[in-house]
Amino acid sequence: MGRGLFKQKNGLYAVDVTAACGVMTPAQLTGLARAAVDNNAFRIKLTTRQTVVVLLPEGNVSALEEALEPLELQVSPFGNVVRPVKACAGNSSLCPRSLGDALDLGVEIQARYLGRETPKDFKIAVAGCPRGCTDPYCADFGVIAAGNDRFRIAIGGMGGSNCPRHGEIIAENVPRDKVFTVLEHVLERFEVLAEPREKLGRAVERLGLTPFLPPAGLLSAEKAVLAADDEFVQFLQN
Repeated sequence: MGRGLFKQKNGLYAVDVTAACGVMTPAQLTGLARAAVDNNAFRIKLTTRQTVVVLLPEGNVSALEEALEPLELQVSPFGNVVRPVKACAGNSSLCPRSLGDALDLGVEIQARYLGRETPKDFKIAVAGCPRGCTDPYCADFGVIAAGNDRFRIAIGGMGGSNCPRHGEIIAENVPRDKVFTVLEHVLERFEVLAEPREKLGRAVERLGLTPFLPPAGLLSAEKAVLAADDEFVQFLQN
């Protein structure tokens, strides 16, 4: 597994710092700023992946890394691994448009899967509503809240590509706890079926969606619950 340390054209190093889906406490933020100042950082850049890049001289990289641990921050993993998770501010306390707890779900996914080795880099995005502020259809694994603690899941998106593609939906009305089951299944199939350094989206183009679909038992069980709920609602309305 590589790490997010990159030499820049001007000779400085970029250190990519990961927090919990971009969320920091004031203490973490001020601590990171203090460490950046102490280590002669030139600039700090917020990234589209909800990480923070600190630009500083090569000789100060190690000291900055040491300062991250007590702040409960870390250098982002890089390479063919699960990358930092993008999640919007969707939950019951924040975004008024939210249809589900996207933020806490994203934080938990990152805590479980960040840095796991994969055939090619694997990006996950969680959105709290169909507006998709985190671009879930451009991620390898996109999760979109659909209300009532249910989520839509799409796979195979490739936003950063010469031939970009939207992800394709593989499951609807997935309960929160089953999102992890579907993610684990997709990762396992990806690890088995992908060619070396093949993106999930390219594997889907080559093999189709079928090999990556969630187990039939899981989906049929959830559909049965939903059908029963619908029948009960119809009974009440008659």
